[in-house]
Amino acid sequence: MDRYVQHVPAPADPYEGDPLLVAWLARHLGPGLDAARPRLSALAAEVAGPLRAAHADAEAHPPRLVRYDPWGARVDRVETSAGWAAQRDAAARHALVALPYLPQARAQWGAGARIVQHALLHLYGPESATFSCPVAMSDGAAALLSRPEVDPALRAAWLPRLLSTDPATAITSGQWMTEAQGGSDLSGTTTVAIRAGDGSWRLTGEKWFCSAADSALAVALARPEGAGGGSRVLAPFLVPRYAGDSPLGAGLDAAAPAPGVRLHRLKDKLGTRALPTAEIGLREAYAWPLGDPAQPGLGRAMTLVVVTRLHNAAAAAAGMRRGLAYALDYARARTVAGGLLVDSPLHRATLGALAVDAAGAFVLAGHAFALLGRVEHGDAAAAAELRLVAPLAKLSTGRLAVAAAAEYVECFGGAGYVEETGVPRLLRDAQVLPIWEGTTNVLALDVLRAVGKDGAASLLDRLGNAAAAAEPQSADVLAGVTQRLRADLAAVTGAAVAGARSLALCMAYALTAALLVEQAGADERSAVAARLWIQRRLAGAEIDVAAARDFGRLC
Repeated sequence: MDRYVQHVPAPADPYEGDPLLVAWLARHLGPGLDAARPRLSALAAEVAGPLRAAHADAEAHPPRLVRYDPWGARVDRVETSAGWAAQRDAAARHALVALPYLPQARAQWGAGARIVQHALLHLYGPESATFSCPVAMSDGAAALLSRPEVDPALRAAWLPRLLSTDPATAITSGQWMTEAQGGSDLSGTTTVAIRAGDGSWRLTGEKWFCSAADSALAVALARPEGAGGGSRVLAPFLVPRYAGDSPLGAGLDAAAPAPGVRLHRLKDKLGTRALPTAEIGLREAYAWPLGDPAQPGLGRAMTLVVVTRLHNAAAAAAGMRRGLAYALDYARARTVAGGLLVDSPLHRATLGALAVDAAGAFVLAGHAFALLGRVEHGDAAAAAELRLVAPLAKLSTGRLAVAAAAEYVECFGGAGYVEETGVPRLLRDAQVLPIWEGTTNVLALDVLRAVGKDGAASLLDRLGNAAAAAEPQSADVLAGVTQRLRADLAAVTGAAVAGARSLALCMAYALTAALLVEQAGADERSAVAARLWIQRRLAGAEIDVAAARDFGRLC
C-alpha cells in the first residue's frame, strides 16, 4: 500500500482572497483603488509564486558571519542566501519603502498613500523571511531623514538610495539602539558621540541587538559628549556600515566594514532566523548627526520609532491573516472522522474566532497607517491621535499575533510541530512582535504618557460614535466601556502605573471595536466580526457557538 501523503496547504490569492482587505481599500481609497489595484495584484502574484520560494530558501539558509578572509584580514562579511536577495529586490521593485514618499503616489492618493503602503506590507510581510524588518527600519530612517532639521546635503546623499525602486541601487537601513545594560531603558545608553577636529563626529560604544546587519547604513543613538545623563539628550546619528560610504574608508575595499565598525557575532534567535541580527562594536566610527546634536534628540528619534511600531502592527495583522489562510486551506482538505475538518462545528468555531481576531488586528493597524498619512500631510489632530494609537496598535496586535500563531500550529496537529512544514515558524516569528520596539509594559507606559500629554478625546469620541451606530446589544457594551474608560482615564496618575497594561489593552480593544463598527457599513464580514469582537474582548463572553454559526461569513 502506498503511503498517505497529506495535501500541501495552498492559500488563495492573498489580495483577491482577502475580502476585508479589498473592502477596507474600497472604503478608504474610493476611486483611487483603481490605481492601486495593479500594484496589489502584481505583488500578490509574486508572493504566491517566486517570493514564497524565496522565503523558504532564506529560512533554510540562514545568514553566516565571515570574520576573516583567507589571508587573515578582518572582513566582517554577512553572507545571506539567494532567497534573501530575492526578497530585497522585490521590496525595492514594489516600492514597499518608497511609495508614500514618491511624488506621483502622493499626488494620486494624498494621505492615502500610506493606506496603499499598508496593503502592500499586508501582502508581502508574512512570507518575506522577515525582510519586512529592514523594510520597516528603512521607512523609519527615510522619515527621519525627511525632517527639516536634517542637513540637506546628508538627506540628498542617502534618502534617494533608501527610496530607490531599482534593486541595483536600493539600500536598506538598520537600527542600532539597544545596548546590553539598558535594553528598552535608553537612559542607560553609554555609546558616546565625540566631535573630531574637522567638525565631523565619531561614535564609540557597544550595540547589542542590531537587526539587518547587512544594511548599508544604520541609525544609532548616542550621547553627545557633555550632554549629561538621561534619555532626552540622546541624539540619532547615521552610521555607514561599509567602507565605500565612510569618509574614513579611502583605500579600502568598498564592501569592507567601515573603519570603527566591528561585528562581534550574529544572534542565534528563537525566530526571524533569516534576518541577520548582530552585536556590533563601534570604535570612533564615522557618523553624521540627524539634526543638531546640541539639542535633545530623542524626540527626533521617535519619528523612526513610531514608523517601525506601525510596521510591527502591520506584520502582526498580516501574519494572523496568512496563518488563517493556511489553516483554512488545510481544513478544507484534511479528512477527520469520515468528513472534512472544515465541517467540524468545533473547528469552525476555532477558525471563526481566529478570523475575528485577524480582522480586529487588521483594522487597528490600518487605522494607524491612515493616521500616519494624515500626519505627513500636516494634520495636527491626527498627530495627537497617532501618539496614542501607535503604542496601542503595537502592543495589542503583538499579543494577538502570538496567541493566534499558537492556535495555528495546533490547527495542523503533529504536522504543525514539524519544522519542515514551515508551520512552527509562525509561532517562532510571532514571538518577536510583542518585544521589538518596546514590550507590552514599555508601551503601556507610553500610552499613559500620551494620555497625559494629549488626553484621549479622539478615542472617547470615536467610541461614542460607534455606540450610536452599533446594533443594540453591542451599543450597550460600547457605552458601558466608554463610561468606564472615561472614569479610568480621568484618574490616571503616576500611581496608576501598576494598572497601565490592563488599561492600555482595554483602550486598544475598545478602539478596535469602534473601527470594526465603522467598517461594518461597508462590509458584512466586518459587521459580524465587530459583534463578536465586542462580545469577546469587551463583554468577556464566549463566542464559540456564534463563530461556528457565522463561519461562512467570517472565513
